[in-house]
Amino acid sequence: MSKLSKLPNIGKILEANLLAVGIETPEQLREIGAKEAFRRIRLQRDPGACLHMLYGIQGAILGILDTLMPADTKLELKAFFHSLSKE
Repeated sequence: MSKLSKLPNIGKILEANLLAVGIETPEQLREIGAKEAFRRIRLQRDPGACLHMLYGIQGAILGILDTLMPADTKLELKAFFHSLSKE
């Protein structure tokens, strides 16, 4: 179990994905950001990673449950998610 698992929304699967793409600490996750972390997971580990995983990563960075994330943040992440589908 890493320090990542102490963050909200980070369960065993997301923790394993983050570790597999070289993100090992909460500090690294904050520095890299949710979008880049998610992009790495999609490219290197799980091409089917879903929008809710992206929400979970952002919530972990903010220190809140993804269900409490502001609507405008969710809209921005949703637009980013759909832009990845077009690549």
